Amino acid sequence: MFLFFLQLISISTIAVAQNQDSLLQDASLENCVNYALKRQPAVQQSLIDQQIADREIKASLADWLPQLNLTANYQNNFQIPSTKFGNQIVNIGAYNSSTVGFGLTQTIFDRDVLLAASSAKDVRTEFKQLAVSTRIDVVANVSKAFYDVLLSQKQIELLDEDIVLLERTQRDSYNQYKSGIVDKTDYQRATISLNNSKAARKTAEEQLKSKYATLKLMMGYPIMSPLRLVRDSAVMANEALSIDTAEEVNYENRIEYQLLNTEKKLLEANLRYYKWGFLPSVSAFGQYNLNYYNSQFNQLFAENFPNSYVGLSLSIPIFQGTKRLQQIKSAQLQLNRMDYDFKAVRDSIYVQYTQSLSTYKSNLANFFIQKDNLALASDVYNVIQLQYRAGVKTYLDVVVANDNLFTAQINYVNSLYTVLMTRVDVQRALGTLQY
Repeated sequence: MFLFFLQLISISTIAVAQNQDSLLQDASLENCVNYALKRQPAVQQSLIDQQIADREIKASLADWLPQLNLTANYQNNFQIPSTKFGNQIVNIGAYNSSTVGFGLTQTIFDRDVLLAASSAKDVRTEFKQLAVSTRIDVVANVSKAFYDVLLSQKQIELLDEDIVLLERTQRDSYNQYKSGIVDKTDYQRATISLNNSKAARKTAEEQLKSKYATLKLMMGYPIMSPLRLVRDSAVMANEALSIDTAEEVNYENRIEYQLLNTEKKLLEANLRYYKWGFLPSVSAFGQYNLNYYNSQFNQLFAENFPNSYVGLSLSIPIFQGTKRLQQIKSAQLQLNRMDYDFKAVRDSIYVQYTQSLSTYKSNLANFFIQKDNLALASDVYNVIQLQYRAGVKTYLDVVVANDNLFTAQINYVNSLYTVLMTRVDVQRALGTLQY
């Protein structure tokens, strides 16, 4: 019984340790991306697809190796076969017969196995590139979802600060109203602004839950487990400016273009395959048979009559109704069609880069404007607050200044994270997104 409880405790401890290993303590963007690249289901599936492709290639290449087969049969003749020699009818064979044969074949030339050997490298490359494409998608999606969560968190922080200011203003206006300094409208306006901020915070809080769920889904992270994001605002502000807007797009950097090049090589191999259809198939073979004949079943295996042979097999297709010619022309047309695929991909990449770069520049310009507006709004709010406490400004001026400051803060935060998100699009368009 003691050993049973000891094993149970050990299993529970291991399960807890494994669960902790699957969680992130400090979820920076780099940690989230690395986590997703290890655990995201789509990434894991792409790795399995590579293994499947490798096994299928090895299975096709196995046809180059010698093929050994064993066959065995037993036959009972109700009537013994007979034949005529001269004027006599002679029975041939026995009532019972059995043969055990070993057959060996070796492919010397066959276009199927030749295609498997010549295209194996390109097939492996294609599946590796598909895995890279999946990783790029995961990195882009996780990065955007990460920034989206941080944006909501920052909005909630700003709303909390705004609520604190509005609660203080509400108390001040209430005290002034009770003292007869101002009328009741200042206190009512403060209450309205405070209620609006609390409602906005509740909305942002619910949106944050949804965005966290999206991020966890993109990462392959346990949905019900906690995830605490960490950020450095100064580092992010610097990252927002890290794109070289003068960099030219290089099509070879894009995984879509690389996949097209690989697909073209496979189509070229397919064309060669159909051209090889005019060549003969050659193979060597050998056979060793153990033959047993006896009219008595219990004496069937008493004596063996073996035979064996080796030989070469040559198969030359002479005429197939122009089938091979049509296949060659079809394969050539598919190869010619690839030229338009390359053009379409180049145009698409250029448009993606142009649009993402234009959006990034526009958002970056807006970021600098909102940064200046935030500094101005902070100065105005501080001055108005001092003037209001001195009795120079009305409460309405305080409300307007507070609204302007809060709007400036929200706009600045929105513009910063929008720049960071569009930066991901530019990196993806350039083919420089790290994965």
